[in-house]
Amino acid sequence: MGWPDKEQITKAVLDMLTINLDLKEGEKLLVVSDVPTSEHWRGKSQATLADILERAMLAKAVSEIALEHHPGCTVEFYTYPAVGMDGAEPPQAAAAKLRQADVVVAITSYSLSHTAAREEATKAGVRLASMPTFLARMFAPGGPMAVDYQQVAAEGQTIAEWLTAAQEAVVRTPEGTDMRFSLAGRRGESDHGLYTEKGSWGNLPAGEAYIAPLEGTAQGQLVVPAGWYPGLRENMTLYFRDGLVYALEGGGAVGKNFLELLRPGDDREPYRSRCNLAELGIGTNPNASHPDNVLEAEKIRGTVHLAIGDNAHFGGTVSADLHEDFVLPHPDLLLDGEAVMRGGQLVG
Repeated sequence: MGWPDKEQITKAVLDMLTINLDLKEGEKLLVVSDVPTSEHWRGKSQATLADILERAMLAKAVSEIALEHHPGCTVEFYTYPAVGMDGAEPPQAAAAKLRQADVVVAITSYSLSHTAAREEATKAGVRLASMPTFLARMFAPGGPMAVDYQQVAAEGQTIAEWLTAAQEAVVRTPEGTDMRFSLAGRRGESDHGLYTEKGSWGNLPAGEAYIAPLEGTAQGQLVVPAGWYPGLRENMTLYFRDGLVYALEGGGAVGKNFLELLRPGDDREPYRSRCNLAELGIGTNPNASHPDNVLEAEKIRGTVHLAIGDNAHFGGTVSADLHEDFVLPHPDLLLDGEAVMRGGQLVG
């Protein structure tokens, strides 16, 4: 663990602020990160704690680079206690900070993307880059940040239009995923990485088209391959009926953790909402390559990801304190019975 080399990342950070976020002189930039709580220090491994701390130090370095090179801007670095789950709400003080900025760079260990705090900030006009589990290497030349975002945006928009037009989707993989669900009445979106308009937001690194499946319609099984989720050393299978996970098998320690989080078949909240099939996404970033980091893996061109939990913040109706993405390599994707992807290759 150590400080990131600011000299090595300075150009990429400045490109992000200029190209992706269009930071202007006189604006207020907030760089935010989450830090371990007492519960984290007691219960998390040394490696996990080091990862969270290193990410916070990277966020601090980004704020220092911004302050040095944008003296006409107000730059603030702010930390808050880590919430422990992607999609769980941050403290109210942190939510208020988000709303008060013009531009937010959120380099966090637990995602703010699918939270009311993020939604309220962007509704207030904030331009926001959500970067959960971001790593310094993603800034490197040839990495997932160093792409032609105009090209990524164009492909993502095309796929988003296919999703909007479709009534039904089927996803199959060599590992055994076989999922079917409705997209009727739902709108596809593109996370293209260009958050230059008031209230625009998304992930960095970016590169996906996505849609919220119609609740209650998902049927089948989702097989998450070993190596395609952090710490997953054996395949994990989630079984869906009427839009909800009703059983889970395999996955070792990761699977055990998800059984505790989801309690499949328990109709009480928050478990029922956590079990909702929330998202279908298609990766469009040609430089994304690491399967064990979900933020990057879901952007890998030629992959599909399916998520569970919250979708109320991008067109669905389920609010949950969890949003977890599962990335599938080499998929077949059929829209209304026609293949638009075979073995991870777009054919539409």
